[in-house]
Amino acid sequence: MSKPKVLLLGEIAHAKAEWEALSDVATLEVCDSKNREEFIKDLKGKYSDIVACYRTFKSVEITGRIDADLVKELPKSFKYICHNGAGYDQIDVAPCSEKGIKISNCPSTVDDATADVNMFLILGALRKFNLGMSKLRRGQWNSGMPLTHDPEGKVLGILGMGGIGRALKKRAEAFGMTVQYHNRRELSSELADGAKYVSFDELLATSDVLSLNLPLNPNTRHIINKDAFSKMKDGVVIANTARGAVMDEAALVDALASGKVQCVGLDVFEAEPKIHPGLIDNEDVILLPHLGTLTYETQKKMEIQVIDNVRAAVTSGKLNTIIPEQVSMQ
Repeated sequence: MSKPKVLLLGEIAHAKAEWEALSDVATLEVCDSKNREEFIKDLKGKYSDIVACYRTFKSVEITGRIDADLVKELPKSFKYICHNGAGYDQIDVAPCSEKGIKISNCPSTVDDATADVNMFLILGALRKFNLGMSKLRRGQWNSGMPLTHDPEGKVLGILGMGGIGRALKKRAEAFGMTVQYHNRRELSSELADGAKYVSFDELLATSDVLSLNLPLNPNTRHIINKDAFSKMKDGVVIANTARGAVMDEAALVDALASGKVQCVGLDVFEAEPKIHPGLIDNEDVILLPHLGTLTYETQKKMEIQVIDNVRAAVTSGKLNTIIPEQVSMQ
């Protein structure tokens, strides 16, 4: 009996032995299509009988988004997308679900590395470290540096307290911050672990620091917009390690210029790698080039988690970490 075929979209850098070990249950193939047009053509030829794929974030450069148009071209045999990443906004869930294609992501392995970056951005924004570093490089030492703020005693509002948000909560509390959060649904008391659940508007109105930790989808795109900024405290500090497009960057630039937002720390951008010039030119903005999960340890754990999902898919028909929208499909 022939083994099911699994297609690698992108590269595996750290868990090559674990990938090769999959060959005991599957025939492994590496995508060599050069672009979306060629990939669609290959789906009707050499990839016409694939069952699952291991997908990397960068593979979008070859296949484009996995949208309704691409899903229509996938072979009938294709049933599983095992995605390497916590966020899966490059994949349109609805058309996949309609075709019976299940999707997994990496919802827990990224938590600590991303929360570390998140806390760095919060501390750096509160203390305006970017301004200080810029002055130092200009030979100005700390001349003209304003007094900044301690994290202790500040109210941190977490918008989207999933795994990363909860990991951030632990770090923030170590610095003496009080944590409140807003989710679509209130967490159990065990998961909330003392954090106060508030409405979206209350989160905006009462947080000294706002951290964005929610997934990007049609409902959350630009959830932080001109109207949301108007409801925030004057001089609020914001950190975003989620997805750039959950915040309207043009509105953020205006809020920084008006003083409504005092300082911001960003690891993600609306049209990355392009960044709004109003953010680049503002020394009250800390910019990182999407470094959230870029540690050796986390990257290897993510690769292994995806491989484990592939193995579960082809041996049991189930995914270990199926995305929340598809839990009923298991």
